[in-house]
Amino acid sequence: MSIPAFGAGTFRLQGQAVIDSVRNALDVGYRAIDTAQIYENEAGVGQAIAESGVSRDELFLTTKIWVPNYGRGKLAPSLKDSLARLRTDYVDLTLIHWPAPGNGVPIEEFMTALADAKAQGLTRQIGISNFPIAETRAAIAAVGRDQIATNQIELSPYLQNATLTSFLKEQGIHVTSYMTLAYGKVLKDPVIGRIAQRHDATPAQVALAWALQLGYAVIPSSTKRDNLASNLLARQLRLTAEDMAEIAALERNGREVSPEGLAAAWD
Repeated sequence: MSIPAFGAGTFRLQGQAVIDSVRNALDVGYRAIDTAQIYENEAGVGQAIAESGVSRDELFLTTKIWVPNYGRGKLAPSLKDSLARLRTDYVDLTLIHWPAPGNGVPIEEFMTALADAKAQGLTRQIGISNFPIAETRAAIAAVGRDQIATNQIELSPYLQNATLTSFLKEQGIHVTSYMTLAYGKVLKDPVIGRIAQRHDATPAQVALAWALQLGYAVIPSSTKRDNLASNLLARQLRLTAEDMAEIAALERNGREVSPEGLAAAWD
């Protein structure tokens, strides 16, 4: 099993917006869809998939366990509820959404519960999201590094997370980049714009190609069919060493998301 390099995210999409987005994504060629319990859109994702005509074995579905469901007796039942909403017998990947150090559930407990859910066949792979190095080490200690398929983290040209990504590479844990476009901020960056012009590409394609060339998976979202299709073309864009160096110089520790009580101390 492996993590698809390119998927469609669904953060902040609900109701008809998520149904349309997922339907359009599948129609233009996406086969990986990322959702989460807290997004409150799993039912919409499930409806869009059911109506798409795409067979389940062609898809890679990811969901994430939300904080109140971390307890040993709650995690698997909550995942079963997610499966019902998604209209599937299993998901391909289940992540712990945030380390939530103030939640009162130790990392060992919820990682073990997640591994148990995998053993029950509820999910094919397991992983973590928003975990800094110390918390990743604790997750590895709980279930073993080979069990952790990915760490899904905020990562963009403005937040390159070199210390954490280097550690994850050493551990053999794949990196999934979310918010790769930094809420659209990098699309207005003049450096990204110049690189895009050189390649006859869009700024979004440049940012996504940058992440892909670093070996990360990406899960951009859009409510627009044309943008979904355009973003996919980043897979064919090859940036030069000069391009990559120019983007590397954009690092500014520009973190967009760090909710109090959910995030641990960042590296």
